[in-house]
Amino acid sequence: MTDYADIARLLSDRPTDTVSLDWLKKAHDTQLTLCEALEEIADSLPANINRQKCMYAAKSLIPLVNGVHRYEEEAVFPLLEQAATGNRDLTETIVRLKFEHVEDECFAEELTDTLTRLGSGDGTVNAEAAGYMLRGFFESIRRHIAFEQQFMLRGTGLAS
Repeated sequence: MTDYADIARLLSDRPTDTVSLDWLKKAHDTQLTLCEALEEIADSLPANINRQKCMYAAKSLIPLVNGVHRYEEEAVFPLLEQAATGNRDLTETIVRLKFEHVEDECFAEELTDTLTRLGSGDGTVNAEAAGYMLRGFFESIRRHIAFEQQFMLRGTGLAS
């Protein structure tokens, strides 16, 4: 699992004046690694919870998700919007992805609270609900990344 310092370094290295598909690929890979950790946590419920992994995920989740979303919205999407002049489908897709970002960020906040409670040993966490929440989140992130890689980036000529 990528450690928190790697995530902080990734976010601090985020390009501010250009679109870097290499950076975006690293960010997607880091998000997918975090999704794997979330899946491991979900699979460990209710009896074999790795509390340290829960705390790491809780600490990493919001900065990573928000950082990647800001980059996409401030750098990648504007470039795609320029390329989409007259392409209503692409314009509508970008609007949908921005809405998904809002949903994912709200979900990440709720999940962070749950992960923190799991990591601290708070016995009031419903393991079944936590597992459902974890799976809903990481599956949504995986679908979002797969769509961006397959259709948004490759389909628009921004990625090879």
